[in-house]
Amino acid sequence: MADEVLLEKHYVEVCPGCKVDMRKLSNSGFPMKELFSMRLVVLCNALPISSLYPFLYFMIRDFHVAKRDEDIGYYAGYVGAALMLGRVFTSVFWGVIADRYGRKPVIIFGIVSV
Repeated sequence: MADEVLLEKHYVEVCPGCKVDMRKLSNSGFPMKELFSMRLVVLCNALPISSLYPFLYFMIRDFHVAKRDEDIGYYAGYVGAALMLGRVFTSVFWGVIADRYGRKPVIIFGIVSV
């Protein structure tokens, strides 16, 4: 009786935490698949922001938005602020959608839509 384990682990198939525990027990190596997918998500998140600014000066100049060349920086600030304001206002919406339907469909939709 003293040799019996008091707290035996019991795994349920539909339990997400149990799946994580079983994966940790089966894989002792470095999680390359998870890191690759995380790097892909971070790249898809940063790429639209960082690729906009090198072309912003030429876009504002060629669309004749600014009347003088000195005003191009002023309007470029508006474009950058509008991008971030759009992220602020839609982050609450996407948070609600992620709570309702799960984070994976929202992340996949975000990657595909970029």
